[in-house]
Amino acid sequence: MFKPWKKGLAAVTGTLTLAVALVAPGVAPAFADDVTAKNTYRIVTLGDSLTVGYEPGMDLNSKPYGFVDRLYEQGLFYGRTEVTNLGIGGLKTDGLNHYVQAVADERNITAEEIQPGLSSIDPRTKQIGAEAAKAKPVIADADLITITIGGNDMMSLVSTVGTLSDEQLKAKMQELFKLYTDNVSAVITNLHTMNPDAAIVVADQYNPVPKIADEVAYAKLLASSGEFTELVEGVADGFASQGVDIKVAHVAKKFVGSELTMTHILKDDIHPNQYGYETMASVFAETIWGSYKKPPVQEVGQPMRIVVKGQELNTPFKPILRDNLNYVAIQDIVNAVGATTKWENKTSSATISFGDQTVVVKIGAKTVQVNGKSVPIDTPAFLQKVGKEDKTYVPLAVIASGLGFDVQYSSKLRTAFINL
Repeated sequence: MFKPWKKGLAAVTGTLTLAVALVAPGVAPAFADDVTAKNTYRIVTLGDSLTVGYEPGMDLNSKPYGFVDRLYEQGLFYGRTEVTNLGIGGLKTDGLNHYVQAVADERNITAEEIQPGLSSIDPRTKQIGAEAAKAKPVIADADLITITIGGNDMMSLVSTVGTLSDEQLKAKMQELFKLYTDNVSAVITNLHTMNPDAAIVVADQYNPVPKIADEVAYAKLLASSGEFTELVEGVADGFASQGVDIKVAHVAKKFVGSELTMTHILKDDIHPNQYGYETMASVFAETIWGSYKKPPVQEVGQPMRIVVKGQELNTPFKPILRDNLNYVAIQDIVNAVGATTKWENKTSSATISFGDQTVVVKIGAKTVQVNGKSVPIDTPAFLQKVGKEDKTYVPLAVIASGLGFDVQYSSKLRTAFINL
C-alpha cells in the first residue's frame, strides 16, 4: 500500500523546488526620506524555496503567501516594515554562499555561477544574480536577516535513508554537515561583515516524511533532523560567542508528528502547505519578537479590520464598505494616532492636524487640502449617521497620504495596518 511513497519521494528529490514569480524580486527601492528610513524596520530574507514561499501547482505569476509574507505582517504590528525577499527556488548551501559572496564583492553573478542548472528551476535567478551588486546596500541597511537553507542538500539523505547502513548513514551525514557548516559559516561571516548590527535568524530543517510511509526510515530521519538542529545551534553559538546577534528558529520540532497536515507530502511534494508556512512564521516571529500575532480574518463582504500602531481599532463607529471601498470615521483614526481635528459647520469640513501636517477634508468635495495645496481624490467624504451622531467617513488612503501615515493592506487578513 505504501510503496508509492518511496517512488514519489525519489522523484521529488530531483525537483525539490519550482520557480515562482514574486511581485518585486530582487532589490527593493530606496526610502523616500531619512525620517521614513529611520522609522522602518527592514527585513532581508535569504534562502531556498521555503523563503520563496513555494507550493506545488502555484501559478508562476501569482504572489506567494509563505512564511516571509506572514513575517512582513508581523512586522507591521510593531511599525513601518519593509521586506526584500531574495529567496531562490532550488538553492543549496554552496549556491547561497556563491550569491552572498558576489553581493559582498559588489559584483553581478550569473545563474550558473550561483549554482549549475538553477535557472531551469527558478527563472528569477538570472534577475536576482544580475542585481547582486545592488543588494549590498540593502543588506547593509537591514535590521533583520533570515535564512532558510540546507533542505536541498539534505534531500539526498531523505531519498536513500532506507537503503543505508548505520555506518553509511553516519558517513553521509558527516559529509552533508561539513558542507553546511563551511558554506553557512562563510555566508554568516560575509553578512556580518556587510552589516555588523543586523540580527540574523537561521532556521533548522524539518523532516517531511510521515511515520506512516516507513517507520524505520521515519525514526532515522527524525534522528538526523535532531542532529541537524544541533549542528545549526552549534554554528549559531560559535558566531554568538564572537558578538554576532544570531538565533535559531526551531522549525523542525513543530513538524514532528504533523508531517501529513503541514506539508504537501500527499502530493509527493515536501513543501509546507498554508498551515505549515503559518507554523514557520509563528516560530520566526516568536524567535524575533517573542510572540506571534494575528487578528481573526474578516469575512468577505465585511469591512476590513484596522490595526493602528499594533492595536486593533475597536470602536462603535465601524468601517463602512461602500461600492467595494472601505471608509473609516475620521475621528476614530485621529484619536488612535494622536492627531487633532476641528469641525467647521459653515463649510462642512474637518481640519486634521498631526505634527507639521494639516489636512482639510470637505464633505462631498473631490479634493482635499494638504498643507494648503489642493489634492484631487477619487472618492469624497460623506456623513454617516451612527445612532444619534453624524460621523465623517473618508477613504483610509486620504488620511494616510495627507498626514504621512504608513498604511499597508493585507488581503489575506483583510486588515489595514496603520503606522506612523
